[in-house]
Amino acid sequence: MNSLLKRQIDKKLKGGLNDLDIFLTAIDDSYNNFENQIGLLQRAMKISSDELFEANQKLRDEAESLKEVNKNLQFILNSMSLDVAITSNVDSFNSSDYIKKQSIEIVKINKQREELLLNLEKQNQVLNEYAHMVSHDLKAPLRSIDTLINWFIEDNQAMMNETNMKSLNLILSNVEKMDLLIKGILNYTAIDNKENQDRIIDLNILIKETLRTIHISEHVEITIKNQLPKVFGNDFRYKQLFQNLIQNAIKYNDKEKITVEIGNSESDAQISFYIKDNGIGIPEQYQTRIFDIFSKLENNDPSSGIGLSIVKKIIDFYNGTIWLESQENIGTTFYFTLPK
Repeated sequence: MNSLLKRQIDKKLKGGLNDLDIFLTAIDDSYNNFENQIGLLQRAMKISSDELFEANQKLRDEAESLKEVNKNLQFILNSMSLDVAITSNVDSFNSSDYIKKQSIEIVKINKQREELLLNLEKQNQVLNEYAHMVSHDLKAPLRSIDTLINWFIEDNQAMMNETNMKSLNLILSNVEKMDLLIKGILNYTAIDNKENQDRIIDLNILIKETLRTIHISEHVEITIKNQLPKVFGNDFRYKQLFQNLIQNAIKYNDKEKITVEIGNSESDAQISFYIKDNGIGIPEQYQTRIFDIFSKLENNDPSSGIGLSIVKKIIDFYNGTIWLESQENIGTTFYFTLPK
């Protein structure tokens, strides 16, 4: 007989069958207590089981992470094109040490690169300042030459013949070309020096102001296709950008009715613009170098050859892109994008 049951009988049935109810109540309490203990044990086992499951799950996740790390590490090692003789010897090759050494080397190279870029930036600034200074110094003698030639023509009208006038006008023409060149250089060097003048600019207003500074004949029609956006930047840069593109569209055009169309579209990341004309077009062999500084389509062109270089520099300054599509005798469309 179970010792627990024997003790219950000895204790609860001292009075014989008259104490049977007391005995049965004690037995029932024992079963209830046993069930409670079993329930507590089951809950404890469940908690332990859940904790064990979570721990196992963490171990599995960590194992997967390690696999992924190893896979990435192997990819890095493979991409480095390491010598098979080095990596194949597991005992002598420590991938962690190798990666550490390579990381240090990469940091060192990046630091050298940053120092080089900083030096180039300083040199570029010095060159810009020098070009700005020299250009200003050249303007004074040019004005003097222009004034003296015009005075000479006025004071010697009686002795002027066709040959003399042709020579003097050629001098004046070259002085004008030089003046345009100097203005272009000054505008080109000024692009980087407007950092503290940025603001929100309404391009609709800016283009209207720009058009008032350009000589536009009656046979020239300029159309703004849609409402242009507002952009953040500098007035000087955006005026130079649109002024040079619009002037080119008018200047290099041999049609009786010159048309220039300006429009834009937007995406989540950028704003796209176009300026389209019906002009003479740009030959294909020039299209790859049209943005090079001092590049001109014709040697007898009175322009400075800097206009499109200024445009390209401004677009680059704002991290945009520019390209063109052109057909001879049909026209040219310049496209450019600006990030939002």
